[in-house]
Amino acid sequence: MELLGAIITLMGSFVLLVASIGLIRMPDVYNRLQVGTKATTLGTILSLIGLVFLMPGWWGKLILLIFFVMMTNPVSSHVLARASYFIKIPFTDRTVVDKLKVSTKAQKVEYEEK
Repeated sequence: MELLGAIITLMGSFVLLVASIGLIRMPDVYNRLQVGTKATTLGTILSLIGLVFLMPGWWGKLILLIFFVMMTNPVSSHVLARASYFIKIPFTDRTVVDKLKVSTKAQKVEYEEK
């Protein structure tokens, strides 16, 4: 069980390493947020699952931590991305679609009609 736990924990560390390299390669804030969120979520969860195998007595706390990470990482990333958008941090030149712009225009039209 210790070997399995060590391998899973190492996989989590590898995901975090690759993601940190990927962060440098991304062209703008929005892509970096997306990569960072997905990688930290997966890397942290793998590391915690590995710890479940290494420390079986801690399984309850570790499962609670996994649940917490799964709930808070995407929400915090979403809030940061929306804040970045509304303070007008520019997209990269390669961005083709701005779905939030269409959505906010539709909301303004509905609000003005009422």
